[in-house]
Amino acid sequence: MSSLETPERGTVRLRPPKNRVSRKAIAYWTLGALMGWVVIAGLQFVLLFAADVQWAHATLIVTAVLGPLHILVMPSWRFRVHRWEATDKAVFTQAGWIKQQWRIAPISRLQTIDVARGPVEQLFGLAKVTITTASAGGPIHIHALDHAVALKLVDELTTTTQATHGDGT
Repeated sequence: MSSLETPERGTVRLRPPKNRVSRKAIAYWTLGALMGWVVIAGLQFVLLFAADVQWAHATLIVTAVLGPLHILVMPSWRFRVHRWEATDKAVFTQAGWIKQQWRIAPISRLQTIDVARGPVEQLFGLAKVTITTASAGGPIHIHALDHAVALKLVDELTTTTQATHGDGT
């Protein structure tokens, strides 16, 4: 029993999750950030040359500074922050990079568990697990897992929830 559980009730408390997301997430998030900044810069060039908007020069300078900084810093930062863990008592997640969020969902509150893979995630061999709970806080998302790890997690959570008493409401 960990120091987070009380012997009389077996209470599970919020704590840092043990598992990191896939290291491939760094490249995945870098590509996503790069594509976003390319779109922004493209629109700024259109405004600059086609519409001859005077303030477009200033926005291009801001983009030239913030874009590379974001592309270089954000993916590694997110990788250090994003964590997850599933035990026989609860699912723990920690996510974000500027605004960080920790979530915990007791196993008895899990309702559905889904795996999703967009085209870019498939290219990187990644998947996202979404766990719907009986909570007003909405579903829990575990992003950037190796596809095989995501499938194993879903299988383990399905087995654990079937063995847990409670109806998730």
